[in-house]
Amino acid sequence: MLKKLLFLSAISISGIAFSQNNVKEKLGNYLDSLFVHHKVMGSFALTDKNQTNFLKVVGFSDVEKQRKANMNTQYRIGSISKTFTAVLIMKAVEDKKLSLDKKLSDFYPEIPNADKISIGQLLQHRSGIHNLTDEAEYGQYYTRPQTETDLVNIIKKYKSDFEPGSKHSYSNSNYILLGFILEKAYKKPYAELIRDKIAKPLKLTLTEVGGKIDTSKNHAQSYQYFNGKYQLSSETDMSIPIGAGNIISTPTELIRFMLGLEQGKLVKKENLNKMKDFIDDYGYGLVKFPYGKTSGFGHNGGIDGFRSALFYFPDQKVVVSYIVNQSDMDTDEIFDKMMLTATGKDFEMPSFKTIEIPEAQLQKLVGNYLSPGVPLKINIFIQDKKLMAQATGQSAFPLDATSETSFKFDMAGIVINFHPEKKQFDIIQGGIKTTFIKE
Repeated sequence: MLKKLLFLSAISISGIAFSQNNVKEKLGNYLDSLFVHHKVMGSFALTDKNQTNFLKVVGFSDVEKQRKANMNTQYRIGSISKTFTAVLIMKAVEDKKLSLDKKLSDFYPEIPNADKISIGQLLQHRSGIHNLTDEAEYGQYYTRPQTETDLVNIIKKYKSDFEPGSKHSYSNSNYILLGFILEKAYKKPYAELIRDKIAKPLKLTLTEVGGKIDTSKNHAQSYQYFNGKYQLSSETDMSIPIGAGNIISTPTELIRFMLGLEQGKLVKKENLNKMKDFIDDYGYGLVKFPYGKTSGFGHNGGIDGFRSALFYFPDQKVVVSYIVNQSDMDTDEIFDKMMLTATGKDFEMPSFKTIEIPEAQLQKLVGNYLSPGVPLKINIFIQDKKLMAQATGQSAFPLDATSETSFKFDMAGIVINFHPEKKQFDIIQGGIKTTFIKE
């Protein structure tokens, strides 16, 4: 998707002052509207000054059985799990089970550069260990159970991407290894550590390591909406992500986790400060998140058809969290509207109106387009009477017409405005406009 190359600009926390109750009601209506138009299903929560004051759940946990999701439905949270793993590592440091400068070679000497890689570098994605989920072969085994030996054998066969400590590069492999290291340090399963050292102290009853999805236990399945139908997404076997992404939870419990962490209920203040020592905007299991004139920290996640976010903004004492199990849009748009709501600002409701353009007219827009300084071409073509776009090396995506020359792809927040007379188009994503010219 183009989002790999086009960067999202920070959205200013600004707007017209608006009644808190009105804007929260409007946010609820907005989420209902997204669900009605098959744009999203999921659970959404935010707090203001440590009080949970907005909670909304839309859609189904199980479409086939028509089970509606509710506030206690458990969703896979993906990489937000990394924050939990980082907390456990800091607990292990406090318990004198580990140190941040301990080397990976003490656990897995067979991994390239293990004698140079520290626990701290694993936490901050500065190890150089290749991300196993980036490889095509990941698609061949991710739905099947894998042992620790299986995963270590996969990780060790890839060459190091860079010299340890020299730069940052996000790698799920780092946190898979950290999950196993915690098990070795405590001689207990990772799931037991999550329960005893995080869930119990914070009285979280819906936050735990996940397994096979069972909707009869109020677990959510994940879906894609395609050709007018919800299609069940494939299911990652939770033996694989371990410390990188195997937790299930709810947005309200994620907020309690974040507040508990911030209030010193999980690790000492000095260790929390170490977690917030951001280099290249990444700390220990925490991402620095600039937003307008302020900034927060937290993490987002994605696994199968689930997308999630958990961010705390200390200046406003606001925490925003969502977990969706189907999204046919850029969920950053939802996050923006949740932040505006949390700060009492109004927002515009989207229009879902699209129109049908005759194929003969669409044919005038077809062609290969390029832009100076952008290392890809975009091919515009017609498939099944639908205008499509495909960037070099990326998957094709459909374009919905909002006028004869304007099109959108909601999932990535992309708008394309064609100028046939100039043989060019402008693509807008995240407030950034780039002009492409037909070859």
